[in-house]
Order: sequence, then C-alpha cells, then structure tokens
Amino acid sequence: MITATYHKHILNFKQASGTSRGVLKTKETWFIKLSKDNKQGFGECGLFRGLSVDDIPNYEEKLKWVCQNINVSLAVLLAETIHYPSIQFGLEQAFLSLGAKNPFELFPSDFTEGKQNISINGLIWMGDKSFMQQQIKDKLQQGFSTIKMKIGAIDFDTEINLLKSIRKEFSSKEITLRVDANGGFTPENALGKLNQLAELEIHSIEQPIKQGQWQEMAALCENTPLPIALDEELIGIFPSEEKEKCIQTIQPQYIILKPSLVGGFKGSEEWISIAKKYNADNWITSALESNIGLNAIAQWTYVLNTKLPQGLGTGSLFTNNFESPLEVLNGSLAYDPLKKWQFNLD
Repeated sequence: MITATYHKHILNFKQASGTSRGVLKTKETWFIKLSKDNKQGFGECGLFRGLSVDDIPNYEEKLKWVCQNINVSLAVLLAETIHYPSIQFGLEQAFLSLGAKNPFELFPSDFTEGKQNISINGLIWMGDKSFMQQQIKDKLQQGFSTIKMKIGAIDFDTEINLLKSIRKEFSSKEITLRVDANGGFTPENALGKLNQLAELEIHSIEQPIKQGQWQEMAALCENTPLPIALDEELIGIFPSEEKEKCIQTIQPQYIILKPSLVGGFKGSEEWISIAKKYNADNWITSALESNIGLNAIAQWTYVLNTKLPQGLGTGSLFTNNFESPLEVLNGSLAYDPLKKWQFNLD
C-alpha cells in the first residue's frame, strides 16, 4: 500500500521579477510525497497563480482527493485530474520517483551522470531600461549564446533599442535572440512589430497576441517574417482532437511546452507528436518550479534529445530553493552527481 501526503511551499524571489502579468515576489507550489516499503517518492505540482488553468478554488481539495485515492492506478488518477495539469505532473514525478533507485533520478542518462549538459537560454526579465541592460550584460558574461527577452512591459521603441544595442555588438551567428511577448501585441499592430523585430534577426517570438484568437494567430503565422512559437495558446486544451485542431488551424513554427501547465510528460509528449505532423518544432521551458520540478523537467528534456536551447534556467531565482545538483554553467544546465540534495518538507 502506498500512502500519500501533500505539502504547500512558498518560494521567495531574490528580486521581484517583472512579467506582462505583473511583478512576482513569491511563487506558491505544492508537493506530493509518496511512501511505500520504506521508500519515498516526490513530485512537484507547480501551480502558477494567474496563468495555470487549474488556478481554481478547489485545487487543494483535489490534491487531498488524489492522496486519499493514491492506490487506484496512475492511469485513473491522471484521467481524474485532466483539468489539473500541475497535479498530473506532480503525480507522474512522484510515481517515477517512488519506483526509482534514487528518488531524484527519474530519467537516468549522461545528463544525470554529469557527462552532458543541456543548452539553455538566458532569461531577461521585464523592468526599466537600465535593469534590463544590466541583465543582458550579466547573461553575456555568464557565457549564454541564446538570450530570451520578455517584451511588452515598457514601450516597444525602448525594447527595440535594447535589442539593437545587442545586435550592434553581436551578430545573429554569435548571439541568438528570442523574444517573448506574452500576448502583449494586438492582432492589428502585431505584424508591424514583427517586421521591426525581423530586421534584428530575431530567432523567434513567443505568443505575440493573446491566446484563443486562432484565426488571427493563423494569419500571423502565415505572413510572419520571423518564426512564431505558441506558449500560452496550449494551456487549457485537453482532448487530443482539440490539440490537433489548434495546431492544424494555426500552423505555428514552434510550440513551447511547460509540463506543469500542459499536463506533465504525457500531455507534453502528445503536443510534441501532433506538432511534428505539422512541421512545428519545439522546446521545453520550466514555469518557476522549485529545483524538484526543474530537475524532473530537465532530466526528461535531455532524453527527448532536442537540439534547440531550452528554457530551463529558472532555479537560481529563489532565496529558499532546495539545494540540488543542478547548476548553470556557461549557458547550459549541468547536473553534478557528487552534489547532494537537501530536500525536506517537514
């Protein structure tokens, strides 16, 4: 018999982080802990208030129900939590963790052995011009060759000038630039802004307009001068037929998977296989999980064998994250098997 408990944890940002949805100072997350025959397994349910489709009043009740019914099969639990993608992800991790030799090694590979690293992008948070400039400088010094800048918080001209300042110093061969608009443009002004961005040889733009406008996004993807990646667009779509309809209609160049927001490994893999049918590539991004969730995402990402830089550099944002073997080295995420985990929910 498996016993299960759930635990709430509040992560504190080292410095307030600006997004188009406001400034984040703390991040709530939840853990499922499984016990059986003196073994333990852990999974993080990375609820993202204001963004997760499962940010609803009965979230904790659902977690309680999951823990009370933990001995039905995982398949049944995943079906019962279809509208709670972060809980699905926590369950997948917890069961893998419980069944593993080492509860923190869910997908043993050259990555977990410390032999290979995962190339990642350096994330530039929104803020005033000098704050963003400083972050850009720091990321370049830290050896990142792919920079992702969140745009849409300050005026577009200032953001364009920041990107121009990078391009003056570094060509697109030296530094890859990605931008994330978080739905900040309108269907009317988006194409004009994409044309301006394309002049700076931007690799791709995430979610230029708000999700749910499939026809407008399809028109943009058809006429865009630079590749478009769907991100928030994928949140809250559960049936396979609906996922296929989304990709078939919009025909994006890329999709971006956040396992906590789209139904864990299973939900993400379904999106990936559908997108491949329509020639859309992908990369994986964490969604401000603690190192427990980030570790699971990173290990899974490595075994997917994707070649593009991933969005997995968020572990160092918090003052009270769990000590782990994960570290960012020269623009990549590394796993040092000699480093010990310090993870305690009590």
